[in-house]
Amino acid sequence: MMKLLFLFMDGVGLGKDDPQINPFARARMPALEALLEGRRLLADAAPFEGRRASLLALDACLGVSGLPQSATGQATLLTGRNVPRELGYHYGPKPNPQVASLVSNGNLFARLKAAGRCTAFLNAYPPGYFAAIESGRRIYAAIALAATRAGLMLRDMDDLRRGEAIAADFTGLGLRQRLGLKDAPLISPRAAGERLARLALGCDFSLFEYWPSDYAGHGQDMDAACELLETFDQVLEGLLTNWDDEAGLILITSDHGNLEDLSTRRHTENPSPALVIGARSARRRFTAGLKDLTHIAPAILQTVAGDGRLPA
Repeated sequence: MMKLLFLFMDGVGLGKDDPQINPFARARMPALEALLEGRRLLADAAPFEGRRASLLALDACLGVSGLPQSATGQATLLTGRNVPRELGYHYGPKPNPQVASLVSNGNLFARLKAAGRCTAFLNAYPPGYFAAIESGRRIYAAIALAATRAGLMLRDMDDLRRGEAIAADFTGLGLRQRLGLKDAPLISPRAAGERLARLALGCDFSLFEYWPSDYAGHGQDMDAACELLETFDQVLEGLLTNWDDEAGLILITSDHGNLEDLSTRRHTENPSPALVIGARSARRRFTAGLKDLTHIAPAILQTVAGDGRLPA
């Protein structure tokens, strides 16, 4: 069996080759373009199979009318169930009781733990987050909910200082500037990628949630969006340089479109990218039959545990 790093990018779709509205068509992303052998992360780039990476377009609408939303999209990625269709609607951003129930039973973290695999959720959370959860002022988003329901402890600032977690913005700058945590450790984007590789290669299944991409899409600020993507590209460079393709796969995917179309503050119906990095034979097995968000969880289970039919 192989290791797998699930790098979740919230609110990223495959959009038009239009630099007026799509930061993926404008931002300087040399690591990503090298990975895609000269292509950008755009609708016309998929499907693609190269020396080190494959790219597919995944249906995020799942046969349900309306714009895809975070809670139901993430729940689908985590469970393999068509959550919007079961509910009859898309919902988000945070899980309602129906979505929470589905996420809490049979998610990826829980199923892989039950199969004896090491699982890790790599995000570091600040003290105020835990206080807000404890007080009831905040509820878990789908991925954090899945991790906690599987018995994983959310990582905190101490884990971040020890190098055993990663800040939501990769570098930790947001913890200082936005939350006022002046002692938050800072690292470079490349170093964050190196840490991602080290932590993920030390476990069977790891997930990192990058939600600033969705916020940038709602913000409709092209310069800020390009800066965010260029930082992400430096993270990707550090990750790729330190990743062992023979040991495992990297999966980069999303729950719905948003950032790729800054002409609107709303989500889009664009497909989500499934960018898979690693040895060609392993990529081919992983991507076989991959067409929509429901196919991600079974592919991960098959790759990490060898059986997509593990009990829910």
